[in-house]
Amino acid sequence: MTAATSSTLFPHGSTPGAYAGTPRDADAVLEGLDPEQREVATSLHGPVCVLAGAGTGKTRAITHRIAYGVRAGILQPASVLAVTFTNRAAGEMRGRLRQLGAGGVQARTFHSAALRQLQYFWPKAVGGEVPRLVERKVQLVAEAAARCRVRLDRNELRDVTGEIEWSKVTQTVPEDYPAAAAKSGREAPRDPAEIGRIYGTYEQLKRERGVIDFEDVLLLTVGVLQERPDIADQVRRQYQHFVVDEYQDVSPLQQRLLELWLGDRQSLCVVGDASQTIYSFTGATPDHLLNFRTRHPGATVVKLIRDYRSTPQVVHLANGLLSQARGRAAEHRLELVSQREAGPDPVYAAYPDEPAEAEATARRIRELITPVEQGGGGVPASQIAILYRVNAQSELYEQALADAQVPYQLRGAERFFERPEVREAGLLLRGAARAGSADPVLADEDVPSQVRAVLSTRGWTAEPPAGSGAVRDRWESLAALVRLAEQFCESRSAAGVRVTLSDLVTELDERAAAQHAPTVEGVTLASLHAAKGLEWDAVFLVGLTEGMMPITYAKTDEQIEEERRLLYVGVTRARRHLSLSWALSRAPGGRATRRPTRFLNGLRPGSAALGARPAGGGGGIERGAAGGTGGAAVRKRRGPVHCRVCGRTLTDAGEMKLMRCEDCPSELDEALYERLRDWRAEQAGLLGQPAFCVFTDKTLLAIAEAVPGTESELSGISGVGRRKLDRFGADVLALCAGRELPLARDGEGAVGPGDSQSGDPRQNSTEK
Repeated sequence: MTAATSSTLFPHGSTPGAYAGTPRDADAVLEGLDPEQREVATSLHGPVCVLAGAGTGKTRAITHRIAYGVRAGILQPASVLAVTFTNRAAGEMRGRLRQLGAGGVQARTFHSAALRQLQYFWPKAVGGEVPRLVERKVQLVAEAAARCRVRLDRNELRDVTGEIEWSKVTQTVPEDYPAAAAKSGREAPRDPAEIGRIYGTYEQLKRERGVIDFEDVLLLTVGVLQERPDIADQVRRQYQHFVVDEYQDVSPLQQRLLELWLGDRQSLCVVGDASQTIYSFTGATPDHLLNFRTRHPGATVVKLIRDYRSTPQVVHLANGLLSQARGRAAEHRLELVSQREAGPDPVYAAYPDEPAEAEATARRIRELITPVEQGGGGVPASQIAILYRVNAQSELYEQALADAQVPYQLRGAERFFERPEVREAGLLLRGAARAGSADPVLADEDVPSQVRAVLSTRGWTAEPPAGSGAVRDRWESLAALVRLAEQFCESRSAAGVRVTLSDLVTELDERAAAQHAPTVEGVTLASLHAAKGLEWDAVFLVGLTEGMMPITYAKTDEQIEEERRLLYVGVTRARRHLSLSWALSRAPGGRATRRPTRFLNGLRPGSAALGARPAGGGGGIERGAAGGTGGAAVRKRRGPVHCRVCGRTLTDAGEMKLMRCEDCPSELDEALYERLRDWRAEQAGLLGQPAFCVFTDKTLLAIAEAVPGTESELSGISGVGRRKLDRFGADVLALCAGRELPLARDGEGAVGPGDSQSGDPRQNSTEK
């Protein structure tokens, strides 16, 4: 359920049986639960596994389970330990339990519970006081790198620290880091052997200074419980019943600690959803959830699939996303069933460029927050969110919302102009502006080139860095400044105004000042990762292009599937209004080369599922259907033809042939297209006819986009008739397969006059 729980348990009325006050007895605790939630609440013995889809009331189910056991006298409050992953979630759980009359139950994070035990048992197990906890290990990692004579900038330092944290939660020792990183497919920010050395030196520094870090809390607690059976027995006498929320996010180290807490007992209830595993980069794995029934053959398994959060329209899209998923987690996906009344259909929108996407999003939000009596949607700003893949995408939306006078708040990131790299860049640009023509590097360069030259000294490059993490985030921030400079100069140049670097610096200052919007009752701007566990009435998923969703550095099948799950999490944050959008180019006037995310293929209007021929959404030309004699293609016009990219109805003959708008991005194999053009020129020369008599440009484009592998697929392309298939099919398919063609001989493979598909070579002469 929502993280923003107020004085009532379910402030938006999305879950049945919401009430205020403490239930009068155990039976009253069960009132208002649906059959599956009730089964969870009453299954108090033996291992229990709750597979709970998004919005199905899992927190409600497990808190009522604990409260029912306590109120019925089956569970003693002090003997129950409920474990989750964030202090916020643990606090919410404690609040619900108090309201249900089970206030003595411990609800903590793994680290909080382990630290309390470590502090209590350390004098007995080791002697003296527990070592001081270093909450921020970055400085110590920096010292370790210096000892290894490795220079790390601030961003590399953060990334290396993240690698050390990952190593510890996966129980990887320093000398094994390079092999472990390679096996898991991690994009190491530095040479893995170098990171392994820094990791080992970091551990040595901690020992010398007698301090421990956050991960050591778990490791040391595990060590104490393993080495001291008497202490383990004491813990097990204290805690006899365990509940673990978000079980799909458990790391190997957390799982080991849980096993030591349990011992040989079976009094365990876990709750999770493998389709919401989005933190594997931190060591989280859904394997423990998926293997639960193997480890506990007699476990009670309950599936929660009634979605009380989202409308049927939102749920339908969420189910559609998972229906295309692959891998083990996908095999255990839950088909959600909405319990809400119907709402508006999700909105899919393609925009010419990123600023247009941001501005349109801000306009739509402005309409949503306008009171109903004034013709608006009446949705509070606090119940609206804009979600994106990386934090660097926020800048355009901050500006667009500020321009539209819409209040907003950032979650999980600093405001764009408050980011350290942006502040540093601003100082450098201001200094360059003061230096003016005195700087020979910047002399005679236009303003965008000057900006690129300045920022290249701080990590900006024409191409993004490989991998994720702080280096990538820093690059994204600097790249956003470069784009801002380009757009600022383009707009001023179009108005006939000459722009200087000083003008740009002034513009940056004004933009920074304008974005100090109130954070109360504001639209939430957040990354998809930061949105986990939250929900809003209206959600705008933006920037959904290939390269951003899935992100460029997602290479393996597992990484691609995690990106799909991340989009699923984003979709299921919406209660009623859902918008999904993408920009066809980065900047105004740019080439429309971008494509919307593959994850929406077959789900958005005018698109086809992966591996399927484009069907034009609600009708169009059916291609590649076998029929007639000799395998000739049968074409059936069944209604308007829609662009397979943006869904717009097509009327131009050339666009209809391509099944997309002229300006929409294509999947063109440019190398193949050039080979086809060269081959066509040769054939046209042999024929002594214009090139279009062989194939028109549009047909060649369609072939280079479809890359057919069989005669049936080739014949399904408009402009490839039976006679052309017989004459040229073998050559075209060979070119598509990347094979070399034998040298053509005069008269072979050339089509004579009148051999075009229609019998008239002029039929398609108007196509370009």
